[in-house]
Amino acid sequence: MVDLARTPSSSGDEASDEALLAGMAVGDERAGVVFVRRYQRRVYGLALGIVGDPGTAEDVAQEAFLRAWAHASVFDPRRAGASTWLLTITRNLAIDALRLRRAEPTDPADVVFSAQSRGDCPPEEAALSGDLRARLAGALAQVPEGQRRAVALAAFYGRSAKEIADLERIPLGTAKSRIRMGLAKLRDAVRVEETP
Repeated sequence: MVDLARTPSSSGDEASDEALLAGMAVGDERAGVVFVRRYQRRVYGLALGIVGDPGTAEDVAQEAFLRAWAHASVFDPRRAGASTWLLTITRNLAIDALRLRRAEPTDPADVVFSAQSRGDCPPEEAALSGDLRARLAGALAQVPEGQRRAVALAAFYGRSAKEIADLERIPLGTAKSRIRMGLAKLRDAVRVEETP
């Protein structure tokens, strides 16, 4: 067990991340408490930034710490720092939570409209976002349907090219091409609309 009493702070707050993870690996609850206190804001903040829902972010953060505790024995400081390791776990869990929540894709234009219509911004920003929403919807309408679906699945739903290929029942190379070409057409359409 890591002796947190020998660290500069009696609470163990000055122990290194690696020492805390080593303590967690052998079941030291005090090391776990210090580790959670050290990273709880960053983990929750990252989760909230990805999922956009405080309740889901809390669940993701809790699961991230549980996984860190369960896998502390396999942490290798030569591969990544403790914060990088923990935040990667958090990011992956948050993306998984998004995928579960967004299991049924909707029309890309509907996603754009719903994302912009939350009503929690000042009127001048709402007017600008309304203009952006209209431009983006117009640009999306110019992209062929297969490419539009691939772009929506990748950009709005966080699906990988492999997942898109499986969902659309197309070869992986075709899914990658649709994403690439769809993004290029979308970018070109937005540029054309921005040109005076």
